[in-house]
Amino acid sequence: MKRTGIIFNPKRKEAVEFSQKLEILLSRKNIRTWLCSAWEPVKAKKHISGSDLIISVGGDGTILRAAKAIIPESIPILGVNLGKLGFMSELRQEEVTKKLTAILQGKGWIEERAILEARIYHHNTTYYALNDVFAGRRSSARLVSIECRLDNKEFTTYRVDGIIVSTASGSTGYALAAGGPVMHPQSRDMVLQPVCPHLSFDKTLVLPPQTTVELKMLTTHEAMISIDGQIEEPLNNGDKITVKLSKYTTRLIRIQPENYFYQTLEEKFNRKIV
Repeated sequence: MKRTGIIFNPKRKEAVEFSQKLEILLSRKNIRTWLCSAWEPVKAKKHISGSDLIISVGGDGTILRAAKAIIPESIPILGVNLGKLGFMSELRQEEVTKKLTAILQGKGWIEERAILEARIYHHNTTYYALNDVFAGRRSSARLVSIECRLDNKEFTTYRVDGIIVSTASGSTGYALAAGGPVMHPQSRDMVLQPVCPHLSFDKTLVLPPQTTVELKMLTTHEAMISIDGQIEEPLNNGDKITVKLSKYTTRLIRIQPENYFYQTLEEKFNRKIV
């Protein structure tokens, strides 16, 4: 590897400081390095082309931002976890010095994860989500109605707080909190998860990769679409969005055994998060 980018969480002092230490470490290995805040995706995109590796320093949220900044490139991401959970991150801070050299030498393997593509029709905008897309109520505590079509066929009208369309990566996040299943991270199926449904269809659907989900908002008050919990756009009565799998994927570097996920599940669900 000759050129590496470091994308960090600027709101965590330790992430900023550790990124600077990483830059020095990599320069000593004759690897050209650039640094950028995860909150500046436009700036990061200017550096992405020609990079062999992206190191994400922060938590899972930093990886989500890095993954979107990389599109349409397919550069692998190495996640360094300084956060509380770290489902997607590969290394803890104290492991980096020991294991980074092996990774730079080409050891390890690539885990590919699905990305969602969400299109908002009223302003013809497309967003990408590694975890999930939420459509539903915004600030008001009132429910919204959402017409749902699957592969251009009418399915049901939900009366809910909102609808989550999730990847396997997002199945351990908001969708799980709303009662959804845990999926293996390399699955390309999608989860359609209603949030607090009232007298309407209340079951989780696991959808095959080729499915297109169309949601139409029916509301007289504020609604929104949220992308990975990081980007929000208002939705009005009659607005339509479609969600489907993108042709792009996120490639995460792993040095753990390929069956690591099951042990990670056990560890994360039995630890106390403070």
